[in-house]
Amino acid sequence: MTYRVAQWSTGNVGRHAIAGIDAHPELELVGVWVSTPDKAGRDAGILAGLGRELGVTATGSSEEILALRPDCVVYTAMADDRITEALEDLRRILRSGINVVSSSPVFLQFPDGVVPEQVSGPVRLAAAEGGVSLWVNGVDPGFANDWLPLVLTGVCERIDQVRCLEILDYSTYDNAKVLFEIMGFGQPLTETPLLLRPGVLSLAWGSVVRQLAAGLDVELDELQESHERLAAPATFQIAAGTIAEGTAAALRFEVRGMRGGRPVCVLEHVTRLRPDLGPDWPQPAGQGSYRVEVTGEPNYTLDLRLLGTDGDHNTAGLKATAMRLVNAIPAVVAAPPGLLTALDLPLITGRGLVHG
Repeated sequence: MTYRVAQWSTGNVGRHAIAGIDAHPELELVGVWVSTPDKAGRDAGILAGLGRELGVTATGSSEEILALRPDCVVYTAMADDRITEALEDLRRILRSGINVVSSSPVFLQFPDGVVPEQVSGPVRLAAAEGGVSLWVNGVDPGFANDWLPLVLTGVCERIDQVRCLEILDYSTYDNAKVLFEIMGFGQPLTETPLLLRPGVLSLAWGSVVRQLAAGLDVELDELQESHERLAAPATFQIAAGTIAEGTAAALRFEVRGMRGGRPVCVLEHVTRLRPDLGPDWPQPAGQGSYRVEVTGEPNYTLDLRLLGTDGDHNTAGLKATAMRLVNAIPAVVAAPPGLLTALDLPLITGRGLVHG
C-alpha cells in the first residue's frame, strides 16, 4: 500500500523528512507547506537539498495542503516559541480527517500528568472528530528515551533506576533561536532563558519521564528538575553565531521522576558548545551519544553513537528525529483514532529501506 504524505515545514528536521519520504517505498510525497514566501513555488527536492527535483512544488497555503487530502502530514514546524499556534495547526489538520506525525509540541508525546486536560483535551477531541490519529515523537524526546530504554529493561532482574542521557556538542547545530533565545547560550549567566524558567524543563521532558514510568508500570510521586551552567573561558564561534567570554557555553539539566523519595526514572541532558567544557560531566561515546543507564541487577550502560554521512553528529540527530516520524506513518495511519504514545504502537523498523 502507498500512503500519500504532505510535509509541513522545511527547516532542520523537515528537509530530512522530505528526503526520508522520498526514499521510503510505501510513501508518496504529495505536498509541502512552507512558512516563508521565498520558499513558496520551489521544488521540494531543492528545498531538501537533494540536488534534484521531486515534482512537488511548495506552497504557503495551508488550505492547499488540506485540500490534497493526504493520508498523513509530517508536522515539523518549531513550536517552542509558538505553542498556541502549533496546537491550533494540529487541531485543524486532525479535524480535516488527516493523520499527523509530529516532532512538536513535545509534551504531547505523553501529556498525562504533564499538562492540564484543557491543553491536551482539544487535541484528542479534534482527532476523534476527524477519525484520525496524532503521534508526537522524535529521537529526544522520543526513541532514545522510550523504546530504547524499555527494550533494555527486558533483560533485568531488578530495576532501581533508569537514566536516559543526551550527551552532545551543539556547536554545529545551526539554530540561533533555539541555542540563544530558548536555551540561553551566549547570554549572561545572570539571565534566565525560557528553557530554565521554573517548570519549563518538566513541561518539555516530563512526558519522557512519565511515559518511561508508565512503560515500567511505575506510579511516580512527583517530578523534580535541576540545572547547572558553565561560562565560556574565552570568546569563540559556533555555527549559529558568537559565544562571548563569560557567557553561557555549557548546560547540564535533569528531570527526575520520584518514587518513595528517590529518583527512579531520570532524563539528563549534557550540552556543550566546546568539548573541553565540563570535563567532569558525562562524556559522550564518539562525537555524541544517547546513553541509557539501568541501575539494578545487573547494571547496564548502553550508548547509541550518532554520526551523519557528512561527519556531523548533529546531522544524525536531526535525521533520526525525521525518520522516527516518517517510518511510523503506516502504523499511525492504521492505529485507532486518538492521541497516540509510543506505548500504543508496534515496533517501528526500517522495513523496505535496505538497499540491495
